[in-house]
Amino acid sequence: MRKALFVILVLIVCFQSNLRAQNRWDKKDGDNSEYKTTLDTLLIATEIGDTLKYTQAEFNEIVDKHPEFFQEFADSPDQLYFNNNNKEEFGSEVGQDGYYALYAYFLKQKNGIDKYAQERKKLIEIYSDINSLFGHLQYGGTYFGHQRIRILGYAEYSVYLLPKDKREIEKTYDLTKQKKLYIRSLRQLIKDESKIDFETIGKGKKERTIQQNRIVDNLNRLITDLFYLRRAQEFHYCHYEYY
Repeated sequence: MRKALFVILVLIVCFQSNLRAQNRWDKKDGDNSEYKTTLDTLLIATEIGDTLKYTQAEFNEIVDKHPEFFQEFADSPDQLYFNNNNKEEFGSEVGQDGYYALYAYFLKQKNGIDKYAQERKKLIEIYSDINSLFGHLQYGGTYFGHQRIRILGYAEYSVYLLPKDKREIEKTYDLTKQKKLYIRSLRQLIKDESKIDFETIGKGKKERTIQQNRIVDNLNRLITDLFYLRRAQEFHYCHYEYY
């Protein structure tokens, strides 16, 4: 009797779990026509100065084919992109750039375009500075060029994670020492990399070091609280793991 009751309870739990998942999927696959455009050509200006251009047919097809952009609870752009098997038009490196930019465009509307404009701007600048620093250390490369655009998606997801109420902020202690350690670690990294850099010598190497430290100076200015410190560290350690 107990065994039969246990089996029934398990079946109920599994059914409820599947129902919740189905409800989320149904919501994800719902009517997203409000996001479609009636313009013959849609131009989407980004915060980094690039502009995306789509015909009405192209853009509306994207809305129909990619309901993941509109799901109730946002996932990171990396999760959405790599878990999505329906991304033929975004399959190349440049296509992936466009996917992340569109992700940012749609999520921005959920987050609030004007409401979090300053936070968005700061996050993009922090992530861009980190990308610029490591690109500088590596003497450039295509990875850093693609990251420049994908940062739009990473920053918008961070806006989504931003505590929307002061009561949600659990850590209110002084971050001065933690921030100082992080900034100092970047300056130490610049010194260490300079020691093994034989591509530039003499005055040129000194100027490179000055430029890199100026980027760190700007990061020091931008990181004003624990949220921005943690976002900077997460972006750094997740995307530039060799540093």
